Amino acid sequence: MIARHGAGVVAIGVAAALAAALCWTLASGLWRRLPTSLGALQLNLLKNLLALGMLVGPAGLATGRPAPAAMVLLVASGVVGIAAGDSLFFAALRRLGTRRTLTLEAGGPAVASAAGSLWLGEVPGPGQWGGIALISLALVLVARQRTPDPADAGPQRLGLLLALAALACGSGGALLARAALQDGAISALQAATIRLAAACLTLSPLLPGLLPGLRRWRSGPRPAQRRWPRVLMATLLGTSAGIVLQQLALSRLPAGLAVGLLATSPVMAALLAPLEGDRVSWVGWMAACAALTGVTLLVR
Repeated sequence: MIARHGAGVVAIGVAAALAAALCWTLASGLWRRLPTSLGALQLNLLKNLLALGMLVGPAGLATGRPAPAAMVLLVASGVVGIAAGDSLFFAALRRLGTRRTLTLEAGGPAVASAAGSLWLGEVPGPGQWGGIALISLALVLVARQRTPDPADAGPQRLGLLLALAALACGSGGALLARAALQDGAISALQAATIRLAAACLTLSPLLPGLLPGLRRWRSGPRPAQRRWPRVLMATLLGTSAGIVLQQLALSRLPAGLAVGLLATSPVMAALLAPLEGDRVSWVGWMAACAALTGVTLLVR
């Protein structure tokens, strides 16, 4: 599957995917600890509007124009992957925490590789299917972990369902973006901006409810840690930089390989788990190691 791509192109794609995974892991930890009364949909709209404001100027200076078909694919990718997928991800994040949510997202390579082989003709080799199987094993290990407090079982089960729905939407959005970026006629920056604009338009009916929530932020009691620096940093890392790097990886690598590398977030999140007061069990470390080994097989 990689033979059709030059070594330099592959190296850029691999570096971009790993950098995006690191950005998303750091941003997820920031969002998780953000004191806010905003719902998942409102928070998604807020970060998308901020990220769009950060990217629209530089994107306007980029050369290249997407074909109408590519534009449709990118718009659909923004609606499915960002508007729906990120909203579901935020809802899962609040119930499961950063490490568990990101590890469940590691099932993305299995979904993206299977769909990519059928839709885009990007068929993984035997070793890469082995990597996909290991990442799927990590998904099962995390899903079977027992919650430490029986009172949290309800939110944990709901969080699991939300994370799986986010996985489906995120994989679908990545495949749509990969299909749009295959011809190389549009830059990663432009693709990210189009996807964000589509997501903002989809979530725009929530804007009247978002504004009162932001006003309450200003008039209400101030938290010990200021919100806006954290919101801006999480948006810059996870949405602006993360999505641009994701598009760069998708433009340089087959969909299954790109999504597989993006799924290294669970391993990175394990290092941040103590910051959330989340003790990583041996099962969690086993899942992270299985995901890392699977990703290694994908890259070979």
